[in-house]
Amino acid sequence: MQSLRDKKGFICDMDGVIYHGNFLLPGVKEFLNWLNANGKKFLFLTNSSERSPRELQMKLARLGLDVPEEHFYTSALATATFLSAQRPGCSAYVIGEPGLINALYNAGITMNEVNPDYVVMGETRSYNFEKLERAIHLVQKGARLIGTNSDLTGPVEGGIVPATRALISPIELATGKQAYFVGKPNPLMMRHALKQLGTSREDTAIIGDRMDTDIVAGIETELDTVLVLSGVTSREMLGNFPYCPKYVLSGVGEIPNP
Repeated sequence: MQSLRDKKGFICDMDGVIYHGNFLLPGVKEFLNWLNANGKKFLFLTNSSERSPRELQMKLARLGLDVPEEHFYTSALATATFLSAQRPGCSAYVIGEPGLINALYNAGITMNEVNPDYVVMGETRSYNFEKLERAIHLVQKGARLIGTNSDLTGPVEGGIVPATRALISPIELATGKQAYFVGKPNPLMMRHALKQLGTSREDTAIIGDRMDTDIVAGIETELDTVLVLSGVTSREMLGNFPYCPKYVLSGVGEIPNP
């Protein structure tokens, strides 16, 4: 544990690590105080595309945490960066929330329901058959299919809800086209995070609650990995995966405690 505490940088997931829905998880305030008191660099890296960094900052403020906006990076931002690099000035048909739409607008990507270059799916609560039908039609006409992340589910106060991979699968099945997912564990997002932190792989750890995104992303990027059992993964589920995290903790509050 001392080698973990000696790390200069920490990449932290949010859902299931910092909060469940609108409830702060135990030990988070102590962990954040420890990061600030010890001059650690940290970045909240979330596969959720629903909210902008500003909205995430305000959400944590409502939960009693003061975290500047520059400490947040989302799959929506990573998706916007990827699309603008692939095809500057492109257009997209988007099924998602304002955090995703605003990130795309800010990257110079326009909305298009007729002949877009891309169909982009993120987490959303406005999911319906009409939008699916439109997305399927556009992909069949040649639009490329993009998912902000490959999470199947996301944690909320009452359990779990479908996430992007589950929501986009009907489009894949109906069209026979496979989506490209930009968020974790895609190395693109991890490289963005390390660049923003300004730390090396050797001096950085990633903390998450998902084996199939957070932990595999850390392993493939050669970071020390910390699985917390405060989210969607239980200790009994570890045997289902051919890889394992370096540390398994009940929550982030265990990190600052000697």
